Amino acid sequence: MSMKVFACYRMPYADEFVRVEQRDGAACQLASPVELDGREGFVVAPFVVSADCPLLLIRPDILTRHRVDEELGNEEGGTRKEERRKRQLSREERASYHDSFELFHRELQKGQFRKIVLARRSKETFGEDVDAEQLFLKACKSYPRMFVALVSTPESGTWLMATPEVLVEEREERGERREEKGKTTFHTMALAGTMALHGRHLTFDTPPGTATRNTPAATPEWGQKLGWTDKNIEEQRFVATYILERLKQLADDIEEQGPRTVRAGNLVHLRSDFLFTLREGKGLGALLEALHPTPAVCGVPKDVALDFILKNEPSPRRYYSGFCGPLNLHTSADEQAAADTSLFVSLRCMQIDGRTCMLYAGGGLLKESEEQQEWEETEAKMQTMRSLF
Repeated sequence: MSMKVFACYRMPYADEFVRVEQRDGAACQLASPVELDGREGFVVAPFVVSADCPLLLIRPDILTRHRVDEELGNEEGGTRKEERRKRQLSREERASYHDSFELFHRELQKGQFRKIVLARRSKETFGEDVDAEQLFLKACKSYPRMFVALVSTPESGTWLMATPEVLVEEREERGERREEKGKTTFHTMALAGTMALHGRHLTFDTPPGTATRNTPAATPEWGQKLGWTDKNIEEQRFVATYILERLKQLADDIEEQGPRTVRAGNLVHLRSDFLFTLREGKGLGALLEALHPTPAVCGVPKDVALDFILKNEPSPRRYYSGFCGPLNLHTSADEQAAADTSLFVSLRCMQIDGRTCMLYAGGGLLKESEEQQEWEETEAKMQTMRSLF
């Protein structure tokens, strides 16, 4: 039986998710993000486009909306009992990370990069096939602040993610000054720096919709004073500076907001938001080509870091740290409603294949980075997916 071509996604803080299904044929394969201009569907892009990891666009033949709580309620009513998973963490996995860290960190100390991201993967094995759609619903319930997506195509395989990072989205409600110009306003963000929440800090929250409103976060006073290290602050600034420099080549009316602390699962990150309009003749595809991959998943300088990652990371990233999301999709019953374009960086993700789940995570390295802390950061990020089991 052939694999269905479909995607399910739930926007942050939404009560419903959208299912995008292609009736027949393979997903459209594109050579680069530039080819996305003027198209519609659900985008699935890898870290780097290659013959075995193409950039895919799922045709929206069938679009349906579903309430998360209703669908989850149906699944939870069953009596299916899962066997305990077998964690495949081994000495070899930890040793491999040690070797990679030493290699990457040496180049940082030589001055080859100001920042570089080191990613790894970890295998989880179960006694029976994993129910990907049930895990998607659990992720929607567990991570209301994140963009949650489940994607399945023969070319990519099946991937589940719960990501906090916007790559590019179109925004409508941006005030009279922008609307008078008749231009679409876009939004992107610089998200970097990671800290785990413990104890009373687990009550830290950030309200929805604050990315473009200068409203204070609805948190206790101590929640605003989480202690960020100089390393995390510097790492986030690298990403923000890179994004601003790239935007200046393509965009006007650039507004930067932040950085501020935002929560994703039991982690918090530093985030700056950018609002802008594209110049005449510049399209979404050119913007994606300029931004992706950002230093949040790659490094600075970008081209040198990307080349080093592709040659030296022990495992291919495939669709981890790529991007995905709806492109010009009309998902509302209101025919006058604007199309939705919201593309997110594919973080906190795993590939599901029968009884096996391959989890992916990475962390940004600077000269000041310490191996054990970086290892623990990747473990904390993988816990986003592990906790669903």
